[in-house]
Amino acid sequence: MLYYAYKYLRGTSAIIIFRGFILVYIIWWVTDIANMNILSNILGGFISVGVFALIIVFQQEIRTFLLMLGSNRFTNNKSVIKRLKLLFKISQEQSKINIDELFSAIESLINSKTGALIVFERNTNLDFVKSDADILNAELSSSLIESIFFKNSPLHDGAIIIEGNVIKSSRVTLPITKKTISKSYGLRHKAAVGITEDTDAISLVISEETGKISYIQNGAFIKFKNLDNLKELIINDLAN
Repeated sequence: MLYYAYKYLRGTSAIIIFRGFILVYIIWWVTDIANMNILSNILGGFISVGVFALIIVFQQEIRTFLLMLGSNRFTNNKSVIKRLKLLFKISQEQSKINIDELFSAIESLINSKTGALIVFERNTNLDFVKSDADILNAELSSSLIESIFFKNSPLHDGAIIIEGNVIKSSRVTLPITKKTISKSYGLRHKAAVGITEDTDAISLVISEETGKISYIQNGAFIKFKNLDNLKELIINDLAN
């Protein structure tokens, strides 16, 4: 549990604030031992108020963490064992996704400038966005992904969700981010950011206007040099 709390905070401004709060606490503890009463009282007052301030600062991270704790996958026995292995750094099996089939589809969609939104489900259960989607539970293949996002396909609207090497759902409606992003991005990008803000899912977006591909994690656009670099990022992220 502590591992996942750190995992969600790592790389965010919240972790910097948290470290600062810990530093203030250590200074208060030292001043209290040294009987520096005035400074100790000032810092003590700051810390008592700071607890409530931390709740406000960490509200997005707390929400994400509670979503993970409340997911069915976290509470079943198999999932708990998996997370205990992570806590003790026991090696995990690598993702079973057929990365070559995935990138064969991605390259084809890029070349044809076909819009697509692909979400990879990891530890957080995404059932809450699958309720109105089309359930597929089909083995991942390049031809299937291309046919789903074909412009005249009845399934091309919305996102697909992939778990392992299975396309779980299509025509998935995702939550739209409330934060401001570049005007050059459309609804697909806003949805891709939205689903990764509240869960540990990662997403890929292919623009139908430019054919450019974007990779989003933790509500942020992740930079990559080329498709080979992107492939490495996805393999590593899905293995964690």
